[in-house]
Order: sequence, then structure tokens, then C-alpha cells
Amino acid sequence: MRATDLRDPGSTRTRADRCPGVLRPWPAEDGGLARVRVPGGRLTASALAALAAVAHGYGDGRVRVTARANLQLRGLPLVDGVLPEEVVAAIEATGLLPSRAHDLARNVMVSPLTGLAGGRADLRPVAAGLDSLLLADPALAGLPGRFLFTLDDGRGDLADRHPDLGLVALDERTAQVRVGSTWGRVLDLADAPAALAGLALLFLDRRGSGPTAAWHVDELASALAAPQDPAPGAVVRSGPLPYGPVAGLTHVAVTDGIDRATAAAWAARTPEVVITPWHGVLV
Repeated sequence: MRATDLRDPGSTRTRADRCPGVLRPWPAEDGGLARVRVPGGRLTASALAALAAVAHGYGDGRVRVTARANLQLRGLPLVDGVLPEEVVAAIEATGLLPSRAHDLARNVMVSPLTGLAGGRADLRPVAAGLDSLLLADPALAGLPGRFLFTLDDGRGDLADRHPDLGLVALDERTAQVRVGSTWGRVLDLADAPAALAGLALLFLDRRGSGPTAAWHVDELASALAAPQDPAPGAVVRSGPLPYGPVAGLTHVAVTDGIDRATAAAWAARTPEVVITPWHGVLV
């Protein structure tokens, strides 16, 4: 069967996704909107300060936080629908755009407190390993801009964020894979990055081509992996991380974005910050 035959015939997709990136900004009314992927939400405070300086110099002066723990700049100049090379280079200089080709592909959301407090396992190595594999494979640059990996460390804070591929930690060494709305196999966390990257490649092989190609795993007519029953402890759910003091850090609400002065103040206090899926930053 050809890859194009594996699209769900009931799907109504008629165009490619338009999720913005740096190389593919969105032409909003106030100027170009560029989204910067931050796998796992973790970045150095100095990189955030540098991005805020880009927003100040070229945009509306603020860095926004998205519901997928990525960052956005607004009010940027556009020339023939794209950012001027000077602006792209300035974003690139922050270290937050390690591969122009993979601009849209690095959507990796992780439990923000993983490795810091609570949870069953520290998923920071899994996130880093997965991102390395994404960046190393030219084929994976073809993932749709809305394709999402979710890595839940077993606390259940990402239980409602599983449209594509991911996992839920069962203990400090094992996790169960999520494949769209179904459960996959239980595996060792050391094997998780390669397993998720392999499933992503299989999705690309089966998604079809052209404007009707699938954006998400559940749009495929056939499963990427044999569905499994959830393992004991896999079905777990918790609410959003509250704002305020948490685990020796502060979860700061940034619904109106981050300005240059705030980012610089954070950089003077701490080496790293964590973007959260609730329009916040852990400082």
C-alpha cells in the first residue's frame, strides 16, 4: 500500500499546516509573528534575555509564552512575507535556532518540574536525546509545525496534551509510550528517544503528501504501533502548575509577555529558566 493510501479517508484536511516559525512567520495585523521552539521549555536565562533584546530591537518589545511552552515574537518586519535575514540571524545568535531546516519540527513539551521536584523520573535526558535525534535527521525536519511530542514524568500534568507521540513515566527507569490517543509499549527510558524518533519517521512515511497530508497521528487510517492497554500507573492526571512559589522556585505568570528589563533581571539571578504550558516561567 502506498503511503498516500494510509490517510484517514474521513479526514477533511485540504491544506498544509500554517503553524508559524522563524523561517515561516505569520503575517499578523501588527507585523510578523515568529515562533521559537524551546524543546522541554528549558533555556538559559541569558538566551531568553538575548531574545528579549531581539524583540526590543525589531518587534513590539515583548517575548510571549505559548500554550506549548514555546516563545513568540510579534511586530517583526516582513519583506515578501519573510523576516529579513538580519532578524533571522539575530534570533539565531541567541542559540535558540540551532537548525533552520528544523525550525518547525522541535515541538517537545515536558513536565516543567521534571528533575527539579516530584515526578517519577527525570525526563530532561530523554528530551535532550530526542531533540538531538530530531536535529540530526534531515527527514524529521519534515514534521508538521503542529506535530507535538509530550513527555509526562508521571505526575499527570500533561495528561491532556497527547495529540501525537510521547510517553508517561511509570518509574525512574521505565515509561509507556503514547501514540496519538492510544497507548503503546512499555520501554526503558534510555530507549525512549530512539523509539519516539522512529515512530515520527513512520508517521512521515504514512502521512501522505501535498495539501491533504496528515498533521497528527490520529489522522492516519492505520495505527503506527499495535495499541496496548495502559500499564498500572500510566493513567494519571493533575491540574496546571499554580502560579507563585513552588519547589523553591517561582512560577511567574507572563500572559502579557516578557520585556527586556525583566529578562535581564532573571538572567542576573539564575542560569536557567523553564517555560511552562500555562503561559508562565519557572524562575
